[in-house]
This record gives sequence, structure tokens and C-alpha cells, in this order.
Amino acid sequence: MTAAPLSLVPPRFAFRGNRRAPRTGLHGAHPLMAAVAAAAALAAGWLPGAASAADFPAKPIRFIVPYAAGGTTDLVARTVGQKVAEKLGQPVVVENRPGAGGNIGMEAVAKAVPDGYTIGFGAISTNALNPHIYKHVPFDPRKDFTAVSLLGTSTIVLEVSNSLPVKTVSELVSYAKAHPGLTYATAGTGTSMHLAGAMFSQMTQAGLTHVPYKGSSPAINDMLGGHVQVMFDNLPASLPHIQGGKLRALAVAGKSRSPALPNVPTLAEAGLAGYAVEPWFGVYGPAGMPAPVVQALNAAFVEALGNADVKDKLVQAGFNPKGSSAAELQSLTLSEYEKFGKVAKSASISVD
Repeated sequence: MTAAPLSLVPPRFAFRGNRRAPRTGLHGAHPLMAAVAAAAALAAGWLPGAASAADFPAKPIRFIVPYAAGGTTDLVARTVGQKVAEKLGQPVVVENRPGAGGNIGMEAVAKAVPDGYTIGFGAISTNALNPHIYKHVPFDPRKDFTAVSLLGTSTIVLEVSNSLPVKTVSELVSYAKAHPGLTYATAGTGTSMHLAGAMFSQMTQAGLTHVPYKGSSPAINDMLGGHVQVMFDNLPASLPHIQGGKLRALAVAGKSRSPALPNVPTLAEAGLAGYAVEPWFGVYGPAGMPAPVVQALNAAFVEALGNADVKDKLVQAGFNPKGSSAAELQSLTLSEYEKFGKVAKSASISVD
């Protein structure tokens, strides 16, 4: 017969928000009574954190974004985080912790206490690609995180400066072959945009040379200034310049056209059969988070992503919001990890 879990703290004395519970129960009891209670709790199968999981959340949640403020991930985190906070009744504090292609921020998530109060904004780069291209990654995406929910996908756009005399993908390929040394810019080495450019250059034999920047903004500035003429970028960063006629979109890299650019074809439609790179993003916590906490967070994020105002704002920015179950995100992580490991190896993508 299995013993029933022992309640060490009467319900009326449980922690609520910032109120301090009376010094009773395990932590405030006489040493002998505390020892007896601890032994009984272990015998009953009670684990620290079980009571807090039932009351989750009782304090603000830290949402680590492993990229600089002002980018796509930051926009999504703050927009969705606000709705999640409304649902859970506690603030969601976005903390930007950039560096090493997102590895620094996600390392902080992996090493956090698995109580649900620290979660991270993972991506195709941090959780599928980076382990294959960086010499040292301080976590294993397959086992050091708890998947919570997919956030959605972004669109990578192939764009050129107005000074380049091409208007289609086929014209770009012909121009590149006739002008050896043509370069393309991305937001950095090892990003999904770099992956998209490497695959494009491989499949077309265009011979493009990669020029990595430290983020989209400086690369876009050089595109506008005529210092580089081709770029693979996350659509939200480049969309205003495309809509303003300052940059020319030739194609998008995903499986389908972007609602923000309905007249721009996919690269597959433009002649590269089978080509598809679609950056995805998801919420992860440290490994070992309690199931009730994961369920509470998942429900809050899925609801927030389905909110009409949130969807409209993100779609207009070029992001495609979409929630998922925790199991679906974990399955995606594992399959993409294997897929892009092979791609990174064949394209010889590495970061020193």
C-alpha cells in the first residue's frame, strides 16, 4: 500500500506571492520534529518543489532572450510575454542575454533551477544548429532542456540592393556566375540566415562569398549604402525597407509564401526544388521541470499566441505565430538537430 503524501505546511500557511509564511512546518520546526517530518516526507515520495508546483506561479517569471534587444526574438518575447503575464497573474520579465550565437543565454537557462521561474527563447540556431558548428557548446539541446511550446516561425528573405541589376532568382544566379566574388550578407556566422545562404550557393553553384555581420541592422545599413548587394535576412528586420522600396525581395526561403509579402515567391517556386529553410522558435526551461509547471506555461503561451491582437502584430512584422504541445516541440528539436547536423557538415559551416 502506498502512503499518501504528507502535507508539511497547512494550506492556510502556504506562500502566496511575497507574503512570508509563519515559521512552521519543515523549516521552522524543532530540529527533532523537522528530522522526523523530513524522513516521513521522503518515505511518502514527497519531493521539494511539489507544493510550489501546485501554486505556480507565485512570483515573476524570467524570460531569457539570448539575442540583443530590438530584433525579431525580442519583439516576439515582449509581445507574447505580456499576454502570458496576464494569463498567469505574474510579470514575465524579458532579459536579453546575447552572445556566442545565443549560446550564452541558453546556457543560463540550462543551468537555472528547474522550477519554471526561468525560461528561455530557444531557436533553430541554439537548439538544432549551434552544437554542430561551435567547437564548444555548454549544453546538449537534446537533454538539458524541458520543451514548453513552439512560438512560431520566421521568414528568411533573399533580397538585393536596388543597384544590382537583377529582379529574379535566376537572374541573380546568372549574374553571380558572371561576376565571381559576389558577396552576400547575413546577421552572423552560424545563423539560420547563414545556413540559408550556404544552401542557396551550394544548390545553384553561384559561388557567393559569405560576409557575416554582428546582427541584421549593420548588414542592412551596408545594403542601403551599397557596400554589399545581396543579403539573406529575417524578414521582420528588412520588411520596412522592402515595403519602402529601398531593398528588393527576390524570394523567401520557407515552404510557403509570407503573408507579409504575398507576391514574392518561395525559392522552391523560383526553381530550387526541395529548398526550404524555415527558422523556428520555442520556449524551453531547464531539464527536470515539474509536469504541472510545464502544463501551466504551455497553456499560457498557446493561449497568448492565439490572441487576435498578438497574431496581427506579429504577422504584420513578418513572424508566423504558432503554439504547440511540449511533446511536439521536443520532437521538432530532435529531428531538426539531426537534420541540420548533416547540413552543417556538408556545407562546412563552422565557428572558430
